[in-house]
Amino acid sequence: MNNAKKTAQRLGFRTGESIVYPAHGVGEIIAIEEQVVAGCTLELFVISFEKDKMTLRVPTAKAASVGMRKIAENALVEKALETLAGRARVKRTMWSRRAQEYEAKINSGDLIAIAEVVRDLHRAETQPEQSYSERQLYEAAIDRMVREIAAVNGGTDTEALRIVETALAQAPRRPAKKAANETPAAELEDEAA
Repeated sequence: MNNAKKTAQRLGFRTGESIVYPAHGVGEIIAIEEQVVAGCTLELFVISFEKDKMTLRVPTAKAASVGMRKIAENALVEKALETLAGRARVKRTMWSRRAQEYEAKINSGDLIAIAEVVRDLHRAETQPEQSYSERQLYEAAIDRMVREIAAVNGGTDTEALRIVETALAQAPRRPAKKAANETPAAELEDEAA
């Protein structure tokens, strides 16, 4: 039994508005409806995740406890981009533990935490390749970040990706390690003299 009811606004959220649902990223509230479940009437946000071809129904009373929030303000996006331009911080713990921490940050829905994952897992062309699991986490984090920036700016994912890549390019990089048999040019000049 589905009794769809168009409602302009509930708990500060309204239909047609883009929101962030922590476990799935950016979605749009397409309706607020009532549904009878086990004899009780529940009011639900109907959220569409167009890119994932998924629709989610969240009880309005649970919106805050699941971490559903409005999309970020421009100031928060700028702070996230500054985070990307910072130095990567990789803990010296086992990969499985770090992977769990990265996954938790991605699913937190916190744009700054997601930016930290993107920054820490980003590899420049001069750096060694990522493992499959690193690449999966990196792709998930950058996808969440790009979708939110695109929603904030009202642009496309491609434009948002360019913004993210520009911020990543400004990050300080560690110099590439020299090969063991490589001798610096200054030492070669001393030997020749």
